Amino acid sequence: MSVGLIALLDDIAALAKVAAASLDDIAGQAAKAGAKAAGVVIDDAAVTPRYVVGFAASRELPIVRRIAVGSLKNKLLILLPAALALSLFAPWAVTPLLMLGGGFLCYEGAEKVLEMVWPHAAEMAPDAGAAPADPKLLEEERVRGAIKTDFILSAEIMAITLGTMPDSAFWIQCVVLAAVGVGITVAVYGVVALIVKADDAGISLAVNEAPARSLLGLRGATGTPSGADRALRPVTQAIGRGLVSGMPGFLKLLGLVGTAAMVWVGGGIIIHGLEEFGHGSLGHALHGAAHASALAVPAIGGALEWLVTAAGSGLFGLVVGGALVVVLHRAVFPAVARIRGVEARHTP
Repeated sequence: MSVGLIALLDDIAALAKVAAASLDDIAGQAAKAGAKAAGVVIDDAAVTPRYVVGFAASRELPIVRRIAVGSLKNKLLILLPAALALSLFAPWAVTPLLMLGGGFLCYEGAEKVLEMVWPHAAEMAPDAGAAPADPKLLEEERVRGAIKTDFILSAEIMAITLGTMPDSAFWIQCVVLAAVGVGITVAVYGVVALIVKADDAGISLAVNEAPARSLLGLRGATGTPSGADRALRPVTQAIGRGLVSGMPGFLKLLGLVGTAAMVWVGGGIIIHGLEEFGHGSLGHALHGAAHASALAVPAIGGALEWLVTAAGSGLFGLVVGGALVVVLHRAVFPAVARIRGVEARHTP
């Protein structure tokens, strides 16, 4: 074998190692970004099912599909190029934008907490109980509203993803952003589709008198239920009733988890941003408390350290969000409303 061929094979092996390392890096970055964006993802999954409330069962999955397609367009056609341009031309702006996004998460989370404590029915949207006069128009309105909401949440996801890899190569950033965008969209709207159809599946199981034949694809077969049907029926009917009765509670729990995750992630982003700008006293104090807790109970040190960090970030996020709620609702929103009122009066 010639020396040149040996050198070529060595180069190919080296390139293969580099490619494998890059793939590992991409997978690791994507997983890290997904974990960082957990609060936004959970909130997205908790919020989206309300957009299909009030429609015929046959329209639920098509509506979810339309929102998912809009979400993909948001991420891949608008936010991905914007994030890459930001990384290339204004990397210094990533941390401030992340902090603004963290503030938005804190605001949203605090507003949800206030809504739990002091409900304001007039501010709830969309109106889940109203029967639409024109289902097609209402569907268009709901889909547009969902895609607009998704744009904000998707921007947070992409910004958080970009913030996890400030020193990565441009092409790795591109691949990771695309992978996270597609992966999270598929995961979120796949879960949403399961949620919105869970009650239908539960009803079907609860009323099915021949579950064994259904499992075998013999649903249309005539005759009395078999022994297998009679044996399996109590189990499937119990599962069906559990799905129907448990889904409202599950959605409430998902909403609570999403709210907690929003203030935790938002508070953590702001604390980390303050550290980036040289104001690390709060972050150091939180890390110190978490580390001390881990040392105090070594058996569950890792879990306890994470819990203390998350709780501290969440409390800070709730304080920041509460302050933003007061400022926006008492000063900013009324001022904007007055300006719009003046403009409306002067419009011929």
